Amino acid sequence: MPEEKLEPSQGYSSGPIEPRSYGRHLLERFSEKVDSTVGAVPLLACCFATGLTDGTLYNAYGTFVSMQTGNTVFVALGTSGQNNKPYGWARSLCSIGCFTIGCFAFSQLHKLIGGGRLRRTLCASFLAQTICVVVAASIIQAGVIDGSYPSNRNPADVNFAELAIVALLSFQAGGQIVNSRALGISEVPTTVITSLLCDLVIDERILEPFRKNVKRNRRVVAFVLTFLGAVCGGWISKATGAVQPSLWFVAAIKGTITLSWVFVKKVN
Repeated sequence: MPEEKLEPSQGYSSGPIEPRSYGRHLLERFSEKVDSTVGAVPLLACCFATGLTDGTLYNAYGTFVSMQTGNTVFVALGTSGQNNKPYGWARSLCSIGCFTIGCFAFSQLHKLIGGGRLRRTLCASFLAQTICVVVAASIIQAGVIDGSYPSNRNPADVNFAELAIVALLSFQAGGQIVNSRALGISEVPTTVITSLLCDLVIDERILEPFRKNVKRNRRVVAFVLTFLGAVCGGWISKATGAVQPSLWFVAAIKGTITLSWVFVKKVN
C-alpha cells in the first residue's frame, strides 16, 4: 500500500518551524490589555505617592500639586489679599493650570499610543511621570532652588523659580487620575480625597463582608495610603531637613510602578 502523504492543511508544517523572534514577542506583549483587577495595586501605590508629594510640597512651598480644591481656595483668598504667603496664589494657580494641562496631555498620549489599558500606554505614561519627578528632585538637589526644611529664606522673598517644581509635579499628577479613568478604576482617583470619602460613606454595600465589596475596600486603602504618605512626607522632611529626599522616594515609587506594568497579567 502506498504511503499516505500529509498535507500542511492537516496540521503539519511543510518546512522547518522557525522560532518566534524575541522582538515580535515583546511587541505582542506590550500590545496586550492589562487586567484592571490587578492594575488597581499600582494605583493604590500612587495614593501613597500623592500624600508624600503634597505633604512635602505644602510644607516647603505652601501649595499642593494634586489636591486642587485647596489650591482653588488659596487662589480665591489671594485675590482678596488674604493669603499670608507672598504670591502664594501664584503657586496655587500654577498648580491648577499645570494639573489641567497634564490631564489633557496624558489623555492625548493614551489616544496616540492606542488606549489607556494597553501595557505600552501605561508604561509610557508612568515613565513620563517618573521623569517629571526626577527632574524636579534634581533641580532642588543641584541647589537651583532652595530645598531646605524648614526654609531658611525670608518669607518676604519670592523665588518664582519654585514654580518650575510646582509645574512639573502638578503636570505628572494629572497623569495619575487619567490612568485611573482609563483603567476603569474610578474609585481610586489617586489625587482626590473628597469624592473618594463621599463615595465610600454613601455606598449602600458599605457593611458587606470584605470579599464582597472590592470598590469599598479600595477606597479605604486609598484613603489610608494617602494619609500615611502625607505623614511620611512630613517625617522625612523633618528628619533630613530637606525636600528632595521625599521627591526621590516618589521617583522610586513611580519608577517601580512603570516596571510593574510589564509584569501585570493580561486580560484573558
